[in-house]
Amino acid sequence: MDSNKDEAERCIKIALNAVSNNQLDKARKFLEKAQRLFPTDQAKNLLESLSQNGKPPDENGSAMNGDGAGVRHRRDRDHHADGPSHEHTDSAKSYTAEQLEAVRKIKSCKDYYQILGVEKAASEEDLKKAYRKLALKFHPDKNHAPGATEAFKAIGNAYAVLSNTDKRRQYDQYGEERTHPNRNRQHHDFEADISPEDLFNMFFGGGFPSSNVHVYRNGRMHFAHQNRHERREQQRDGGFALLVQLMPLLILIIVSALSQLMVTQPPYSLSYRQSAGHIHKRHTSHLKVPFYVGERFNEEFTGNNLKNVERSVEEDYISNLRNNCWKEKQQREGLLYRARYFGDSELYQRAQRMGTPSCSRLSEIQIILDG
Repeated sequence: MDSNKDEAERCIKIALNAVSNNQLDKARKFLEKAQRLFPTDQAKNLLESLSQNGKPPDENGSAMNGDGAGVRHRRDRDHHADGPSHEHTDSAKSYTAEQLEAVRKIKSCKDYYQILGVEKAASEEDLKKAYRKLALKFHPDKNHAPGATEAFKAIGNAYAVLSNTDKRRQYDQYGEERTHPNRNRQHHDFEADISPEDLFNMFFGGGFPSSNVHVYRNGRMHFAHQNRHERREQQRDGGFALLVQLMPLLILIIVSALSQLMVTQPPYSLSYRQSAGHIHKRHTSHLKVPFYVGERFNEEFTGNNLKNVERSVEEDYISNLRNNCWKEKQQREGLLYRARYFGDSELYQRAQRMGTPSCSRLSEIQIILDG
């Protein structure tokens, strides 16, 4: 329904521009399309006005003149309105033509590099700079244009994939071939492991920087919380119905997972897992990586089999260190950026003192491997 709503709003904008250019048949066509996609009082009133007067009404009920003054008056009034008597919804929040065009450009991008606006040879620092700029520009708290949320998610997903060495290598190799023909569902085979909001909060040290700047203006805080509450109510209402629909699929997935567990159990775990029987601690002979095994491990794994298990343990351990190191660096960079953004010296000092233990351990292991 959200996509229909966005498309309906776009049709209304096209219709208003058509009226400004005295293209009344085109305006009527797009207003009727908007009503089919997502019926609204605005489109209904505009259609009735076209039928009666040939032009849609402005806020005072008179026909809008050719330069679109009625639209501008309505937008200005919505933007400056305050007090509990004026209702605010996400679709009523003001946005500029530049923001709408920027969203359209992001949605039309064909790959992650184009979304971030960088070359394929872009460095890690280039990716960070591009993400910082775009994430702040398209965050839903700042950009209210239709489709801005989807654009923000696309930007977050693009950065999360390209900033991960392994995912970026896979994407460069397979990305174009695995693109879905539907433009709005491109590259879903390369979805990030972290949500765009979590990535934003981690990258910028938590929270949207400007959220406390405008939230107290003209009593807007009340309406912001009201909208979030309404969205939570709607999500709760539809959540149960969605769960019922997905129940057969969930049961199938659970049965399949249980079947796999019954067929084979991994011989080791990097952490203590009593439920799996991995309760005896061992260390790999090369890197001294700790891992846990079951009661009969010594009987079942000897010689080359033991070497293969230890090699797998060390590979899993190094992979976890790389992921944790990346998260530690992003969190530290996010705090530093936020400290500079707000001029917070205490936050800056805290960021400077923040350690990256996984990165340190990874460096130690690299020295051992190189030696």
